[in-house]
Amino acid sequence: MRRYGPALLLLLSGAAVLRITLFSDLYLRYVQAGLKAYLIAAGVVLLALGALSAVRATRTHDYEDEAEDRAGDEAEDRAGDEDVEDDQGHRHDHHRTPRIAWLLAIPAAALLLFPPPALGSYSADREAEQHAAQGIGTFPALPTGDPVDLTLGEYTARAIYDSGRSLTGRTVRVTGFVTRGDNGTWYLARLLITCCAADASTYKIQITGADAPVNDTWVTVTGTWHPKGKLGSDEAWPPVLDSTSVQKVKEPANPYERR
Repeated sequence: MRRYGPALLLLLSGAAVLRITLFSDLYLRYVQAGLKAYLIAAGVVLLALGALSAVRATRTHDYEDEAEDRAGDEAEDRAGDEDVEDDQGHRHDHHRTPRIAWLLAIPAAALLLFPPPALGSYSADREAEQHAAQGIGTFPALPTGDPVDLTLGEYTARAIYDSGRSLTGRTVRVTGFVTRGDNGTWYLARLLITCCAADASTYKIQITGADAPVNDTWVTVTGTWHPKGKLGSDEAWPPVLDSTSVQKVKEPANPYERR
């Protein structure tokens, strides 16, 4: 079994990568959609390397069997020669996979069988209030008709930095997951990724006028902007939305917003 360890690890890793890209959209939990082709290529390469490694291990095994047979014949003619035995033991151990390498099978198997969920409320709560000065200015006019669908990033930018107050008097609709705060407050959150989940940052909107659903529940909230603090100031964050309806929805295939 150890002889085929490297091949099994490569095949398992390749199968896990292809399972979340070719056969589902699970890869969107971890990376941007634009990286799909690279993941597929990586999965194919891993499978090919695994297959080649298995073939090489088989051929090496056959060669060693032949060598052992020849060595056995020679050993019968030179009984008591300890060098032959030592040499055979060396060949047995040379291609074994280090035991610690099998730990690599754990994340690969988990990805193949039980893919981890997308980042949620825990990650959102850990995000510090990082809001570098983006500059206050006017934004393009919103589309006509209410409610107008906005991402959390669009709503946040207009609520905090729009000197034209384009959200005034408009009904908006935003979708995200629930994260709870202190004293009964709750937020609608969405994570932003530039490349992959490792660089995720948070958009968060405080919701008023409705009871908080369970943490990490995905909901669509319809409501109106609630002005708060001076534009561009720390007091203006997180922006507030006075809700008129909160509807539970299914988690989208791509749970992240893009920059």
